[in-house]
Amino acid sequence: MRKVTSGLFASVDGVVQDPYKYQYDSFDAELGTAMTAWMERTETVLLGRQSYLEWSEWWPQHEDDPFGRWINPIEKHVASTTLGEDLTWQNAHRIQGDVDDFVRELKAGDGGDVAVTGSVTLVRHLLFAGLLDELQLMVHPAIAGPGRRLFEPTDPPTRLRLVQSVVTSKGNVLSTYAPFDA
Repeated sequence: MRKVTSGLFASVDGVVQDPYKYQYDSFDAELGTAMTAWMERTETVLLGRQSYLEWSEWWPQHEDDPFGRWINPIEKHVASTTLGEDLTWQNAHRIQGDVDDFVRELKAGDGGDVAVTGSVTLVRHLLFAGLLDELQLMVHPAIAGPGRRLFEPTDPPTRLRLVQSVVTSKGNVLSTYAPFDA
């Protein structure tokens, strides 16, 4: 059985959008090591429509970047009802049918982890649908101010279990959560 994970950069005030605006110089070796380990465990990526549109324009042009070398060739599945069938990014496919059913099938299969990357709406949906096995928040020591947050005031109260927490040398806090009943 495969694990569905997500890792999101965040600010202290909870913003998860455009982390390059508040990371400053806090991306350190320990954060890089954690991200490398996460990438090594991941064989499949899930993206929402907006992340696909943004990333498919950016990452193919940045193949020299370590994340670009990883994200470009990996198998990618896109949750969208508005994108066409012909996705141009290497190894990207639009999810046909119900997203929850598709993710359940991925989880039941063989292979490494399935990672939801950058797609806040999809992360929230899978978490509340009981399909996200692990959520890692990589909190940078900064206040972002305006920007999209992971959770909405209308979200249901949900208890999580802290699996691991690490503080890096530059003050990043990497907290990994799982569903409370897991």
